[in-house]
Amino acid sequence: MNNSKFTSHCLADVKFNDDLNIVMCGNHIGGKEIIEFLLKNGVKFKYFVTIDKQTAIKNKVSGFYDYTAMAAKNNIPVYYCERFDLKSEKDIDFFKKNGFDLLVQGGWQRLFPQEVLDSLKIGALGTHGGADFLPKYRGRSPLNWSLIENKKRFIMQLFLMKSGADDGDIIDWFKFDINVFDDINTLYKKYAISIKYMILRNINDLKNKNASFKRQNGIPLYYPKRTNKDGQIDWENMYIDDIYNLVRATSEPYPCAYSFIDEKIIKFIKVRVFDTSLLYLNASYGEIVEIFSDDTLLINCLGGVLLIEKYKYDSDLRLGDKAIFSEV
Repeated sequence: MNNSKFTSHCLADVKFNDDLNIVMCGNHIGGKEIIEFLLKNGVKFKYFVTIDKQTAIKNKVSGFYDYTAMAAKNNIPVYYCERFDLKSEKDIDFFKKNGFDLLVQGGWQRLFPQEVLDSLKIGALGTHGGADFLPKYRGRSPLNWSLIENKKRFIMQLFLMKSGADDGDIIDWFKFDINVFDDINTLYKKYAISIKYMILRNINDLKNKNASFKRQNGIPLYYPKRTNKDGQIDWENMYIDDIYNLVRATSEPYPCAYSFIDEKIIKFIKVRVFDTSLLYLNASYGEIVEIFSDDTLLINCLGGVLLIEKYKYDSDLRLGDKAIFSEV
């Protein structure tokens, strides 16, 4: 199994067999381009399974995307699950009654119950990745964690799901770079490119039972769940590069890295390392040392000064204002 079968024109010879009973489960913006691409390339979905906005808010789903309009545009019926984890009797009965062949994800942040997986004739396609092959970097938010940890590559993998977290046998893989200019939004674009081509080029082999599988080897390594509190910047202890990585990993549609100025929250959406030689010897870490005419800011950091290009703050900022870490 290798990545050499992918080229920019690899879809020229793809003939998708559309007689499969396929269901899409999704609720995240990361899946939008993938599902749109599959629809444009002949993949026919019999149902969309998703959650409504209130369920997304209740479960604190960052990057929620409502698939209702896409479903209506393509005349696809929508099933709004009773429970986000699909464990209600009604949800399980829905899958059993429809007898789907294949499940494709459009961004789903929960494990699928074994009863749902058992109802599928072929199985559920899972996608996951990290800086190395599974079982390394299983778990939550691998794209965000990869930016925070300053990883230089990402290997997206396609597999048939089992009941555990990201533990299925690998069908295909796709490697892309993480460069110094990437943020969570550009990584989601690379993520979408990798997944949409992997799914399309493997559906027929799965249907015809010609797909090859590679078992995961090694000791698993898991990323933990991230919370909003993990996005707070510790100016006294975080180096400038670490702050930059945190901001680009948690930018919109995520809650954003943040601090407090005068007990009000300031969210950092876009920043860059401005300089590592300019010294503001009398400034504290986290202190605003320059305000430019375009409203961008310079903040003094361990190791240099950070240019704040886009941020959210409810009041006017002044030179000398200090962003601080709050223990509350």
